[in-house]
Amino acid sequence: MEDKIEIINLLQNKQMLERELNSLEYGSIEIRQNDSNKYIYVHLREDGIHLTKYIGEYSEELYNLILNNSIKAKQLKKQIREISKQLKNLNYIEEKLDSKVELNIDFAKRHLVETIYKQAVLEGVTTTYADTENIIEGGKVNNTTSEDILKILNLKHAWEFIINKNVILEQTNFNLLCEINKIVEEGFYYTAGKIRNVPVSIGGTKWKPSLPIESVIKEELEEILNSQLKDIDKAIELLLYTMKKQIFIDGNKRTSVIFINHYLISRGKGLVSIPTQLTEEFKELLIAYYEDKDELEIRKFIKDKCYTEL
Repeated sequence: MEDKIEIINLLQNKQMLERELNSLEYGSIEIRQNDSNKYIYVHLREDGIHLTKYIGEYSEELYNLILNNSIKAKQLKKQIREISKQLKNLNYIEEKLDSKVELNIDFAKRHLVETIYKQAVLEGVTTTYADTENIIEGGKVNNTTSEDILKILNLKHAWEFIINKNVILEQTNFNLLCEINKIVEEGFYYTAGKIRNVPVSIGGTKWKPSLPIESVIKEELEEILNSQLKDIDKAIELLLYTMKKQIFIDGNKRTSVIFINHYLISRGKGLVSIPTQLTEEFKELLIAYYEDKDELEIRKFIKDKCYTEL
């Protein structure tokens, strides 16, 4: 039992380090010049593939940041290797994913840009699809606020987190929900990932959610997860429940969508995302659901128009 607990702790530490590593811009620096302007690119190797990424317009501050990040990345990689050795010494063997789950992960990866773009539109982020793709791939974009860029990057990190093999093998539960919100709201609120303790109001309605209570949230989530509903119906219940409860100070819709997709992907059951052309219709149905005016139409809408079954 002690070994099992140690393995879980090591895996959690490894995931944390890998997440920190993935959040860094680092690599061998190249400075390219165009007329009077200079730009910073980095060269690095990821999963055996040599990559070149655009970082930004040259400044001493950015240049030094990349240098410091490269040192930090080296340290993180060393720590990750040491944890891998410890896991090996504990005879840890990674669980194999079901082939349908692996297929679902691949599907999610192939549609990552599209999925993030849909979520960004739902949140009122005004980037184009092309700009969203550039941001995700580390490219340069114009006429986009730093706040919108951070929202998109946080969505990228949250999606990468939930489709990580070790995370997919974890249960879809309250702790995971909090971790997703922490990633989604990183850089916006110091309380990211924690249950809100202040009132909030919802745009478009006078309805206000009550303050969430952790023990109640956990119990009600378990009730849904342990219900006899089909997986997609269970995912829809989880989505509507977590959105309406407004558990966190912000980012509840983004968090909820990613949360239920962890549930679906871990069972090889597909993806849920709100089509951009149906964003306003979804918001109207969601407000009606908040106000207890509709409980059936929005469920049918999500199942018929937002769900891709594998």
